[in-house]
Amino acid sequence: MIDNANVRILVVDDEYSVRTSLSRWFEADGFMVDTAASAEEAMEKLSRADFNIVLLDVKLPGMDGLELNRRIHQVNQDVIVIIMTAYASIDGAVKSLKEGAFDYVCKPIDPENLTHIVRNAIETQQLQKENVRLRASVDSLLSTDFIVGESPQIKRVLEMIGQVAQTDATVMIRGESGTGKELVARAIHANSNRRYGPLVVVNCGAVTDTLLESELFGHEKGAFTGAVGSRKGKLELADKGTVFFDEIGNITEKMQLDLLRVLETKEFSRVGGSRTLKSDFRVVSATNRDLETAVREGSFREDLYFRLAVFTIELPPLRDREGDIPLLANHFLRDFATSSGKEIVDISPEAMKLIEKYPWPGNVRELRNVIERAVVVCKGGRITPDHLSFPFGYRSQEEAEESLEAVERRHIKHVLDKTGWNISKAAQVLGIDRTTLYAKIKKHGIERG
Repeated sequence: MIDNANVRILVVDDEYSVRTSLSRWFEADGFMVDTAASAEEAMEKLSRADFNIVLLDVKLPGMDGLELNRRIHQVNQDVIVIIMTAYASIDGAVKSLKEGAFDYVCKPIDPENLTHIVRNAIETQQLQKENVRLRASVDSLLSTDFIVGESPQIKRVLEMIGQVAQTDATVMIRGESGTGKELVARAIHANSNRRYGPLVVVNCGAVTDTLLESELFGHEKGAFTGAVGSRKGKLELADKGTVFFDEIGNITEKMQLDLLRVLETKEFSRVGGSRTLKSDFRVVSATNRDLETAVREGSFREDLYFRLAVFTIELPPLRDREGDIPLLANHFLRDFATSSGKEIVDISPEAMKLIEKYPWPGNVRELRNVIERAVVVCKGGRITPDHLSFPFGYRSQEEAEESLEAVERRHIKHVLDKTGWNISKAAQVLGIDRTTLYAKIKKHGIERG
């Protein structure tokens, strides 16, 4: 999501009308805009402030825009330059593209088209910064340490990631919702030879067929209503990297055919365009659907299935990874306690028992959410059963059977709350001495609040 208020644009043109009209246009969209009437003035302003975008006219008094473009990129290659030119100087504009300019527009300028180019430029800049950030931290990701678990099932998954990551094989990740399919896809990319390229995520279940086509292949100006400019698709952006198709089982028959052709040739055209584009990308997909049944029923193409499922990784549900549940719960506790600034040390045995007995239909994602909520409501240094909240009114078998221990704990907590945690008064109501009450509070992990 682009935050216009954080984007600085410098308009460089010797025509006052162009400077003022473009300045007003982009300021109305919330951008921060400054102007310059010459290359020299522009250089002076660039030396005093950081700009994301420079809208640069070719014909300027003194130093022309092409020379200024070269100088800008000698100093700061992160600045995105968009050339503004008359038809007579298009050759110069094309030359400027070879020297680092992002794109060019012809005069008279269509403000909506220019706005679209600017937004594409900002998205590209953000993607480049993200790639730089990933490259800076990728050495710490060249393992699967961020996948938590020691169960035989998860060790097998880690082994398979190691086997396939260094190849270019197409991978399909299977598993229920919430089992961590995207995390595995990121581990494959981070350990591959493409790790310094982009990892582009496509959520196939979140958009319509028409929007998915535009998102994948991009579109040209005028391809459909609202297409005010050309736009690169995610396959184009994924060149030298990896495309992760999440929920691949949800795409329509038409998109299945289109995707099959692309996977076979790595060639495609933007929507509304005729030029053939090529992109070198690896494909990792994920699904929680039974695609074999879908193939037999005719709702998923068999040829596409075999193209996607060259190497398959099955993720086990959390309920089959019982030994990993305490590890994951404590992992999430540390993360959320740190991010919230709370000094929560651990999870009480009683609370952990409930966590281990719960069936986890939402898998790891659900466990993460339960621990996050527990950290939010916890006022002490330990997570107790009172802090846990399971969906749909779930009650553990122990709670359902109303064990003596559960009844005692609930009754003591009720009396303590009713007496405002006055230990002497609560002990008197319970008919026990203060020392016994303290022992029971500790045993049951009862906390105030």
